[in-house]
Amino acid sequence: MRNDAATVTRSTSVVLLAATCLVYGALAASVSAAGPGQPAKSHSQGNNAAKPGIVPSETTGKALPAAVRDMLDAIMSAVHSGRIEDLSTAVDWNEMKPDLAPGGPVADPIAYWKTQSADGQGRSILAALGNLIETRPGTLAAGKDVENSRVFVWPGFADKPLDKLSPAEEVELYRLAPPAEVAAMKAKGKYAGWRLAIGADGTWHSFRKVD
Repeated sequence: MRNDAATVTRSTSVVLLAATCLVYGALAASVSAAGPGQPAKSHSQGNNAAKPGIVPSETTGKALPAAVRDMLDAIMSAVHSGRIEDLSTAVDWNEMKPDLAPGGPVADPIAYWKTQSADGQGRSILAALGNLIETRPGTLAAGKDVENSRVFVWPGFADKPLDKLSPAEEVELYRLAPPAEVAAMKAKGKYAGWRLAIGADGTWHSFRKVD
């Protein structure tokens, strides 16, 4: 009986030792994958990733407000569809139509964009919008409402002297305009191209070329 009891005791110890080794081995692998001094990644982290295509504002260091992201999503939906008519959804969210031309309010934005587009169907306008939204925005203070006083502007350097652009901003400039147009802008010292402005409350304020 004593030999049987000793055998059972030794078997139990072996099993416990093996289980302990497996636990420590799994922990070591998790720490190694996370890197020195870093916690292991959880499966839920992927759900908190930022929306693709939406970038933080350099001037605030914070994610864009939800209302701004919603307006950008509505605009980008039209860009991806290739149909200028789909921009009606974003335009109709506003109480007032966005500023689209220097001459004053535009009664029919869709018809106007078609007349201004290179292809007559508004697709070059959609391309301009898509290119702008892929650049980093800047912010302007407008009004006394603390929560909604910010206006987000694309590109972020639209109101900045071109000789003050960072290398990354110059790359964005060349993405928005061909080299010949960039050279002409630099000669004048200021950006002259498409500019998009959306308020922190999601209001689409303007989208037009600046001189």
